[in-house]
Amino acid sequence: MDVKREMRIGGEEMMLLHTKHFGEIEINEERIIDFPEGILGFEDEKQFVIINNEDEENPFQWLQSVANPDLAFVIINPFFVYPNYEIVIPETAQEKLKLKDEKDVAVYSIVVVPEDIEKMTANLLGPIIINTKEKLGKQVVLDDDRYTTKHFVFRQNKENRGE
Repeated sequence: MDVKREMRIGGEEMMLLHTKHFGEIEINEERIIDFPEGILGFEDEKQFVIINNEDEENPFQWLQSVANPDLAFVIINPFFVYPNYEIVIPETAQEKLKLKDEKDVAVYSIVVVPEDIEKMTANLLGPIIINTKEKLGKQVVLDDDRYTTKHFVFRQNKENRGE
């Protein structure tokens, strides 16, 4: 891991993070989210940071590994893709994430961006749940047959998209 740390006035500890998609970026260490179990398929990756797009109209963000510059997932708020999305976070996941208050929960879906952008999909079956207060994250696999790992982002009908 090639990370440079420096202290800033005001006590914020900043890091220089190397990324494939954004080059070197400076992040506040307090933004790092710990994933004790990693992400499915990437169990060894334990720390991530969310990188926002500069265009506020763009609903996509990046879940960037702190240790691996080449590993970043495109993520989206699943309620943007599917406004009627309903999830029940299993009690075991709530305990692992130390969730006590609903206002501390952020939910994201990993997006697969193929060559044909119209076929972009979001994983609604395995959302990323983050305790924003504790900076803890976990990918949860839902026991809900309404959802799959491949919901089309752009092919939702108006009823499903809430338009």
